[in-house]
Order: sequence, then C-alpha cells, then structure tokens
Amino acid sequence: MSDESEFIDINAEIKLFEHMLKEDGYHNTQKTIHQLAQDGEKMTEEKIENSLNYNILSNEEKQFITQINQTITIEDSTSVLQYGIEAQTKIARFTDNILKRIKNKNTEEVGHLLIDFVTEIKSLASNIIESKPKFFNFFKNTNKQFEKLIAKYNTMEKNIDTIEQKLENHKVQMLKDVIIFDKMYEKNLEHFKEISFYIIAGDKKIEELNVQLKKLNEKAIQTKKSFDAQQVHDMKNTIHKFEKKIHDLKMTRIISIQMAPQIKLLQNNESELIEKIQLSLTNTIPLWKNQIILALGISDIETLKKTNQDILKTLDQIIKIHNEDKQKRLETEKSIHCNQRKFETNT
Repeated sequence: MSDESEFIDINAEIKLFEHMLKEDGYHNTQKTIHQLAQDGEKMTEEKIENSLNYNILSNEEKQFITQINQTITIEDSTSVLQYGIEAQTKIARFTDNILKRIKNKNTEEVGHLLIDFVTEIKSLASNIIESKPKFFNFFKNTNKQFEKLIAKYNTMEKNIDTIEQKLENHKVQMLKDVIIFDKMYEKNLEHFKEISFYIIAGDKKIEELNVQLKKLNEKAIQTKKSFDAQQVHDMKNTIHKFEKKIHDLKMTRIISIQMAPQIKLLQNNESELIEKIQLSLTNTIPLWKNQIILALGISDIETLKKTNQDILKTLDQIIKIHNEDKQKRLETEKSIHCNQRKFETNT
C-alpha cells in the first residue's frame, strides 16, 4: 500500500503553498495552515452518535445499506466470516500507514538546526560580553573591539544563512505534511462511514433473523418435531455468529473514531511549528540582522545585547514547540499500538 499517493496527488496544492509563501507573506499562509487544520467535515460526538442511526441517513445512504443487506448470505459460514472484511482491512492498513508516517518522520535535523542557531547567537553574545568592560575602561580600544565583533558577525552570518536555507526546506516539507494529514483525516472519515454502513446493514439483518427465529420457535412448539427444533437451534447459532461478526466490526470502528483526534493533533502540532519557523524566517531573523548591523555601526553594546536576548527567547520557544511535537508523536504512536493490541485481543 502506498503512502502519500493513497491520499491525493498533492503537487498542485504544494505549488499553491509555495506561491503564497513568495507572494502573500506570512499572515496569509498562516491563515491557510489554520484552515487546513480546521476545515472539512469533523468527526464530532454528535456525528459519531448519529452515524449508526438509520433513520437520519440520506436516501442514497439507505439505498447503499439495502444493497449491502441483500448481499448477506447468512446460510454461508464463509460469507458471514468475510462480512465487512474489506472495510476492516482498509482501516487496519490505514492505521499501519499512520504509524509508518510517524516513525519515518525525521524531526531530529530541525532540532539540531535550531540548536546550532542558538549556539551561533550565544557565540556572538559571549563576544559582546567580553567586549563590554573594554568599552568602559579603555575607550581607545573601542574601534578595535567593534572590528572584532564585525568580523565575528560576518563569519556567523554565513553559518546562519545556511541554517536558514535548511529550515526553509524543512518548512516546505512540513507544509506537505499538513496537507497530507488533512487528506488522511478525510480518508479516515470515509473508512469510518463505510464500516458504519456495514454495521447498520448487519444490525438490520439480525433484526430480520430474530423475526424468523420467533416464527421458527412458534412452529417448533406447535409441531414438537425434532426437525423444527433443530432449525431453531441452527438459527440461534447463526444469529450468535453474525452478532459476533458485527461486534468485531464495531471494535474496528472504534479504532477509526480514536484515529480522528490523533491525526488532528499531529497536524496542529506541525502547523504550530511551521508558523513559528516561518515567523522567524520572514520577520525575526531579518529584523535581528538589521538591528545587529545598526548596533555595530553606531557602537551600541546595550542594543546588541538586547537584540541577541530577544532572538534567543524566540528560538527557545521554537525549540520547546519542536520538543513537544516530538513527544506528542511518540505518545500518539504508543496510543495507536495500544488500540491495535486491544482490537487484536477482542477479535
């Protein structure tokens, strides 16, 4: 089973994002990220509750359930065992796909880049601190000290430019992930609806079988024939086996229900990290560079210190969000594994 290709050909949407990044700036792209995280049909508690209510379904959905019901050959044990298996398999494969995506997600380099960025800033900060006493005690060394700071900044700027480019590349990949998570959410909703239809059709078939059982039982009581009694026994066994199958489908459906908020959690975490990185690339870092250059030009140590402190605070926030995202991914992976084990135990 493929991964990204299963959900959508995302090339057109990525090009749209890249165009927005170049033409529209941070705020519009940020708005679109939020829309992706919030748009679409949501798997609310009410929808979950109503999803098995035949009476509120559309005529098209009712017709589909009728078609499913008519395909059930209750006398065929294999047919009973295979009932809804395709819908169950889709959810099982989909869950495996989510797990693969979480495991294969390489967020380590983003963390290393952010740490490298902080290291560069702190390196300049330490040079500023070393220079400060000399400004107050030996004014004749002022130009010499600032020349050293300028040289340090020029070297550091090249490293920071490299880090910026790598962060930009990761940001584009994360934008793709946001889109894919959105399509995953929609696909999960499709699987949820499909297996719900099989459950409804199965429940209706059980109602029909119980009506037949009642008639068979009444006949067996009247005739007192062993053949009729055996038919009652066989029907009870058939109903029991089919009820067990519907129970299995309902257990699989629970996995789909639990998957929805987990997908949204992963998507929202990714969106928050994108926003912070993009804000840094478009606003914070350029502003920091401008302030550093201005401060170096007018020999202003205090401005240099404050400028460095401000960007360090911003980078610390991004690193915190990155670490939280990493932890939530691990928790989601454990939760999915746990749900799979529960499902396997119950089936």
